[in-house]
Amino acid sequence: GPAMAAVRDVEIDPEGTFKYILVLLQRPGGGGEGRHIVRGTAAAEFHNHIFEKVNPEMEKLGYECKCLGGGKIDHNSKDKKIRVFGLSTGYGKADHSVTVEILKKVYTDYEITWSDDKK
Repeated sequence: GPAMAAVRDVEIDPEGTFKYILVLLQRPGGGGEGRHIVRGTAAAEFHNHIFEKVNPEMEKLGYECKCLGGGKIDHNSKDKKIRVFGLSTGYGKADHSVTVEILKKVYTDYEITWSDDKK
């Protein structure tokens, strides 16, 4: 519906290295298609801080949120490069390949890579 369309696929900081989470949005009762979104910011000291912000926002729109894991994003806007790596101790490692596909929808002219490296 229109509410889900209003939810942006990606909200990340424009520059720097920061924690991110991969979130699945679903209608309560699990009907219909779920949707993945990526959220990341240096303002979050821990991965759960990001989820604690996004969860109530999505609940207001009528979605259930499930955190599918996390990691880190290194966003170099000057060179148009994004690197996805690392993991979340609380939520486990997100499927970075899924994250990259979502990032590619938004950052169409970027070189976007991922690895399971910790740093």
